[in-house]
Amino acid sequence: MTLSEKEREELTKITKRHKSEQRLVLRANIVLHAGQCHSNAQIARDLHSNVDTVRLWRDRWFGLQGVNLDTRSVEDRLTDIARPGKPSSITEVQRCQMATLACEAPDVAGCPISQWTGREIADEMVKRGIVKHISASYASQLVKKKGLKPHLWCYWLNTVPDTQREEKIEQDCELYLKAAERAKNGERTISTDEMTGVQAIERKRPDLPMQPASPELPKGRVLYREHEYIRHGTLTWFINLDVATGKVIEPSYGPTRNEKDTAFHFHKGITSDPQAKKWRFIMDNLNTHQSETLVRWIAKMEGVTEEELGVKGKSGILLSMETRAAFLHDERHFVVFYYTPKHASWMNQVEIWLSILVRKLLKRGNFTSLEDLRDHILAFIDYYNCTMAKTIKWTYTGIKEAA
Repeated sequence: MTLSEKEREELTKITKRHKSEQRLVLRANIVLHAGQCHSNAQIARDLHSNVDTVRLWRDRWFGLQGVNLDTRSVEDRLTDIARPGKPSSITEVQRCQMATLACEAPDVAGCPISQWTGREIADEMVKRGIVKHISASYASQLVKKKGLKPHLWCYWLNTVPDTQREEKIEQDCELYLKAAERAKNGERTISTDEMTGVQAIERKRPDLPMQPASPELPKGRVLYREHEYIRHGTLTWFINLDVATGKVIEPSYGPTRNEKDTAFHFHKGITSDPQAKKWRFIMDNLNTHQSETLVRWIAKMEGVTEEELGVKGKSGILLSMETRAAFLHDERHFVVFYYTPKHASWMNQVEIWLSILVRKLLKRGNFTSLEDLRDHILAFIDYYNCTMAKTIKWTYTGIKEAA
């Protein structure tokens, strides 16, 4: 059997290509050996194959000698001929019924599961009389062929109406851009947020430091950590980021995060600078940021009467969350609160600082107690203010460019 140069080249490529199927590699090697005038027995020994297999593909290739490679490639000539197989016993109507079933929630069918699997789909098809019998594996194949993947899911979010979304974005961006200018006039612009459930976790055994690779530690250039740990409780942190300087000021901490804790935190912040002419706080829409305690604190500073305040949930400023937020956002007050749009807490600059805290301290930290956790975070804040603090370059404006 003779092979052309082009055939030898294509067959050799198949044998050396990493992604080639092993059965194609074997068949290509059989043809290449046959082209060197080797006997079937010798080829079988060299390739650790069966003589019948060698004879089969040698004869098939010999029968296709002279075929134009432009119309049929070498790889195509080594591929099995498509087999018709047994006709499917599942009709197209039954396949559509199965697809409809797979798109239903399992609890609608009375199944106490959260997602369909091949086994449950097969049982439900028999139960509904769609088919008399079907295996779980075949049901899974049919579902897959329909492009359905019951084992996967994606998160999605309903569009939350916020009539003031554009106005809030523009307002927050304006605060960031003019923070430094306002600071010269004695006005403070603060981005604030809470971090709840900060865990004081202690590793049961000390970490192994990085060192050159050795037989004992072949991956020596990494930090080895003990996977077992001891929990010592959690702390909630209130963080203030001065937008004009990029420094963290007057943090608060404690075991809880209620409206009294929030009001105390803001009170602590404004008393740290008695010379300030105005305070502007940027925050998200958490209910404690629009609480009765916070409203009463501001009302006391501004001389608002009890009649104007009214009763929570009934009348006056305290009527609802919206009326309380509008009062706290009054630009005439000494302390003004600004809120990010709904589902847009990323507009709050302090979120950037909190991610730095997690990456540089909390992610690998080892804390023996809540007091130790507190001391480490306070020490990090001092370290950050001295070495890394800088004004965040805010470039987002919320304005969409015209196409």
